[in-house]
Amino acid sequence: MIDNPALYFITDSTGLTQEKFLSIIEEACKGGVSLVQLREKNRSDRDFLALGFKVKAITERYDIPLLIDDRLDIAMILNCGVHLGQDDIPIAQARAIMGKDALIGATTKTVAHALEAQAAGADYLGVGAIFPTTTKVKTIITKITSLNDICNRVSIPVMAIGGLNKDNYTILKDSPIQGMCVVSAIMKSPDPQAEARNLKQGLKRMLKRP
Repeated sequence: MIDNPALYFITDSTGLTQEKFLSIIEEACKGGVSLVQLREKNRSDRDFLALGFKVKAITERYDIPLLIDDRLDIAMILNCGVHLGQDDIPIAQARAIMGKDALIGATTKTVAHALEAQAAGADYLGVGAIFPTTTKVKTIITKITSLNDICNRVSIPVMAIGGLNKDNYTILKDSPIQGMCVVSAIMKSPDPQAEARNLKQGLKRMLKRP
């Protein structure tokens, strides 16, 4: 079950020691994030897996679902969820391999892709980028109208993603999203626990959820 609203925390270990990186994840969990996605684009398989076990030990302490970005193999070894982009393993094949109970997310930018992902077995959608982001080389901006269209056409949770933080997330106040994804807003905060707590509470107020 995904929180409603959901604060989805995506990690970025760039420039951090492992100790600092893991401490930020733990603080974010203490602050009430709903899901954690471990995203590592430039690690070896062995290093990625070793880090994954350490991150999972943290998320399990707080009963928070962990997902692995892109890497179905790593996700299966860790026995956790996976988030797949348009160029990754097809969702239907991931579902067939991982089973009906696995948590599988998908990145989409259009209604057509969203409907396709839902039909293939995605549990939720990440839609964006709403604002430019420093975590990816290429950023394609998604209009709020497109985000809303996707929300209104699918029956699974939709999370807005891309450059969202405490100063700009209220742009989503009239959107029927179930949650939002943040990276730098928490990773670069001097107080990740407080930042996560404030974002979660603000999201509840903004989306008028109990």
